[in-house]
Amino acid sequence: MTSLFVTPPVSKLGHVLRLGESLLLILSMWALRLIWPDSMAERDLVVALLGVGLYFFFGEMNNLFHSWRGYPLALELRRILGVWLAVGACLVVVRFALDIEDILDKRRFLTWFLLNLGMLPVVRITMRKVVGAFRNHGRNLKHVALIPSNEMSDRVRQIIETTPEAGMRLTGIYEDDDGRCPPDLFRGNLLKLVEDAHKGVFNRLYITLPLSETSRIQALLTAMADTTVSVYLVPDIFTYELIQSRMGYLGNLTTIALSELPYNGPDWLVKRIFDIAFSLGFLFFAGIPMLAIAAAVRLTSPGPAIFKQKRYGLDGKAIEVWKFRSMRVMDNGTVVKQATKGDARITPLGAFLRKSSIDEFPQFINVLKGDMSIVGPRPHAVAHNEQYRALIHGYMMRHKVKPGITGWAQINGWRGETDTLDKMQKRIEFDLDYIRRWSIWLDIEIVVKTFVHLLFPKNVY
Repeated sequence: MTSLFVTPPVSKLGHVLRLGESLLLILSMWALRLIWPDSMAERDLVVALLGVGLYFFFGEMNNLFHSWRGYPLALELRRILGVWLAVGACLVVVRFALDIEDILDKRRFLTWFLLNLGMLPVVRITMRKVVGAFRNHGRNLKHVALIPSNEMSDRVRQIIETTPEAGMRLTGIYEDDDGRCPPDLFRGNLLKLVEDAHKGVFNRLYITLPLSETSRIQALLTAMADTTVSVYLVPDIFTYELIQSRMGYLGNLTTIALSELPYNGPDWLVKRIFDIAFSLGFLFFAGIPMLAIAAAVRLTSPGPAIFKQKRYGLDGKAIEVWKFRSMRVMDNGTVVKQATKGDARITPLGAFLRKSSIDEFPQFINVLKGDMSIVGPRPHAVAHNEQYRALIHGYMMRHKVKPGITGWAQINGWRGETDTLDKMQKRIEFDLDYIRRWSIWLDIEIVVKTFVHLLFPKNVY
């Protein structure tokens, strides 16, 4: 659980942030006159204003200007950086699409972009420190009550206690049965809850009942209807195997997404830009050696240089994954045998290519085509997907994202042969953990660690 509420309410502080950050974006462009005296002409002001507009647009999509009371700082900073990277990408696309090089000067734009890439997080951290200090002195506090006492209420209580800058103070826990509740926090039953609400003992109530307890939830809402207490439901849906839960809308109906893509909007754009930029850079340096490797594969054993195997991609749709052929056979049917140690099917050159992972290099072309990503769950042969989806619960959830050349499971030791069900189960656990935790920074961490693992390969045949 990352926050005490899925979609935070609009914040008065958000108006201050909108004004302050828009001034920062404009004034930072103006400050570049100190470096380039001819800057801050009308063209620079246009770029700054366009940047402000895009920042507001993507920021609203990511709740950057809503209340962060109880909201993790790390998540807020990741979203700010993701939004600003999306703004920069959009401005670059506009520059090339409209051929306005004279308006968007590369030198000034890059300086302005990098300056704000560092300053925007500083603004948020500073604002939190100032407001947090204000709240730590007892100002603008929200007094919180919990009902009932259960595992979820323990997690809510931990968040309240470990984030004093959020300005929330726990007044107590209400429960019909006081057996589970800590004695120092027990305040009474439902009747006592209503009585204290009318007295103004607390002004926020967090209900931590599971969604199956609809009758009790309705009873609590009815009891609170005659008070001014703000009521929040923290349903115990987090114990399920969720993939990026969030609030959404269907017409005028509110929905809770229990399983959807971990990235959308600007997050998707940032990940795609990273994939394209990394792949182009890699192929620029490795292109000629790859041609030599392809020639060597053709000369040392009969068959094509590139082996294209059908695998499942995003949303479980079939894609063709490219590899340098490393075996004498090309299994691509209903039965695909995994490579094992000393496998007679592997060619002498293929053994080297597989050990060094060079056989995966053509998959950077898959990334450029949009079938794969640099980082994601490794794609399995279709035959293996059909086998394991029936044996491992939640197996197909790994296809909520594009498959990757490298992945979270691979750098954590679950690479290569999966000769037992337990090994595949562990790989899937790491794949799903990656989807739940995704950020562009996690992708970068995985790429860096992949290079380290390539120097000391294990369990690769």
